[in-house]
Amino acid sequence: MKRIGLLHPGAMGASVGAAARSNGNTVFWASAGRTASTAARARRANLEDAGTVADLVKASEIVLSVCPPHIAEDVAGEVAQLGFSGIYVEGNAISPDRTRVIQRIVEKGGAHYVDGGIIGGPAWTREAGTHLYLSGPRAEEVAACFAGSPLETPVISDRIGAASALKMGYAAYTKGTTALLTAILGLVEKEGVRADLARQWGDTFTTQTVRRVCANTAKAWRFVGEMHEIAATFKGAGLPGGFHEAAADVYERLEAFKDHTEPPAIESVLEALLKRD
Repeated sequence: MKRIGLLHPGAMGASVGAAARSNGNTVFWASAGRTASTAARARRANLEDAGTVADLVKASEIVLSVCPPHIAEDVAGEVAQLGFSGIYVEGNAISPDRTRVIQRIVEKGGAHYVDGGIIGGPAWTREAGTHLYLSGPRAEEVAACFAGSPLETPVISDRIGAASALKMGYAAYTKGTTALLTAILGLVEKEGVRADLARQWGDTFTTQTVRRVCANTAKAWRFVGEMHEIAATFKGAGLPGGFHEAAADVYERLEAFKDHTEPPAIESVLEALLKRD
């Protein structure tokens, strides 16, 4: 059994910590400076409070970062400065080039690096079908921490960047096409032909599209940074990244629906999408 430090238990991270905890590992989190909602998620996941990040790092053999993409370097840098020498798992939605930048930060500090990419929703049950894909020379050691838990942890390569590339490719389609459908509905709403497009699409596809668009609004704010990371991934491969830069713009327009508990009506979504300052 391993001692694992989790930074930071958000909606996804808490479930990852719970999966590791269910397998008999000790999982720490750091309450200093965190919100009451974060503390509630940590309690639900049965995590142990180390107090500060410094104490978490000191107590842990493995540190797992599941945080908003834009602070991934800052989180890794803080851990490196604290002298961590175990295994650092970068589990955020970032481009392969960026994960290799963070690898250099971590390894310069004396730790080992594992690249991770999470696909699926929070991993509270096996039925969720969530996967934490791993790559890197020590990925198997991390995967073993989750054996038999609700979180699947396939090791796909010993090459850093492979897991991040898989995550980017998958989300480029799933979240990218949702943004495209959202923009299409906005276009036809603006031009007064949404009902006509619905007839052309047919009832089944129209209903599925509206449900998909509305259901994603509460999480749209989280997808903005991820779309920028996907765009950077395409550019890094010598391909145009403009589509996903536009997708980021679409999701940014829906940030007012952040954390709503019920999907809004499609009319409200389109009003927010088309609103101009």
